[in-house]
Amino acid sequence: GHIVRNWKVRWFVLLQDKLLYYKIEGGKKEPSPKGRILLDGCTITCPCLEYENRPLLIKLKTKTNTDYFLECCSREERDSWALDITGAIHAGHPVQVQELHRMKNSFKLLENISLHNIVERMCDSSTGIKLTRNLEQGNRYKETFTGSALVDWLISNSFAVSRFEAITLASMLMEENFVKPVGARSTEATRYSDLSEQFLDDSTALYMFAESSNKNMSSKEGLQFNISELSGTIVKQGFLVKQGHKRKNWKVRRFVLRADPAFLHYYDPTKEENRPVGGFSLRGCLVSALEDNGVPAGVKGNIQGNLFKIITKNDIHYYIQASSKAERAQWIEAIKPLT
Repeated sequence: GHIVRNWKVRWFVLLQDKLLYYKIEGGKKEPSPKGRILLDGCTITCPCLEYENRPLLIKLKTKTNTDYFLECCSREERDSWALDITGAIHAGHPVQVQELHRMKNSFKLLENISLHNIVERMCDSSTGIKLTRNLEQGNRYKETFTGSALVDWLISNSFAVSRFEAITLASMLMEENFVKPVGARSTEATRYSDLSEQFLDDSTALYMFAESSNKNMSSKEGLQFNISELSGTIVKQGFLVKQGHKRKNWKVRRFVLRADPAFLHYYDPTKEENRPVGGFSLRGCLVSALEDNGVPAGVKGNIQGNLFKIITKNDIHYYIQASSKAERAQWIEAIKPLT
């Protein structure tokens, strides 16, 4: 209730310009709705994390500053309602509605993404993710959070625009050892080969912060690069997602394209030191876009869309994902003259 703050079951009907709610399911026996929310000028917050023990909330604020909190039965239902309500709010702007559906069903890599920054925000005592004690199969775990809670937090803090993107980011946090699974359910999921299946958007899967100081230094971090490789003129740089060579997982990397000499280096954005974790000469390389229909050969996991491939003169294959077709085309056009 928006006057008395109690919670009641209501039957909702979404129209183009308003949200009606009835006391009886279907509203057939009621001559008029119990109430209505006018959507013109409304703002929507989903997920809404204002009630810690109610993770399935949608918040609507009308243009008269009246707040309505609506609780759904599942995250899927919540997100579906939120998308449709947002579409009704922007009904007069079909381009915005089309963009909402595109964002829901596609992965758009955030610019200037920093996993280190995300973790810092997560640890904030006031706005960070809520840590709780949990019990699983007789084992007690302190300072944990659920997979679905992390997904909600990433979306509500604008690090992701869809659950798919939030799951991808959460998987990267786990892969980079910022977050670790605890308990049988989440640990079991890490046995899957696909990165997208290793993190669970589930209220029963438990995770906690990992001690990054205990992370073993990878062999790539010990790579030494010739000074001449890094002395070229920077032609282009930006964040892309790259498939690993050994574990075939996908990680966000900051790529730097240099000319004279022509090299492409990539950096770990979670590390403060400005040294590459990999790179290769572009002389004799082949670069090409990959089809967006399904998962191309050589690509592991469910990563699709905006992919391109670079084959070095030593026949090493690099699979890389851009955030859009336009960005992919820009990278290919920048790389080709240097090969």
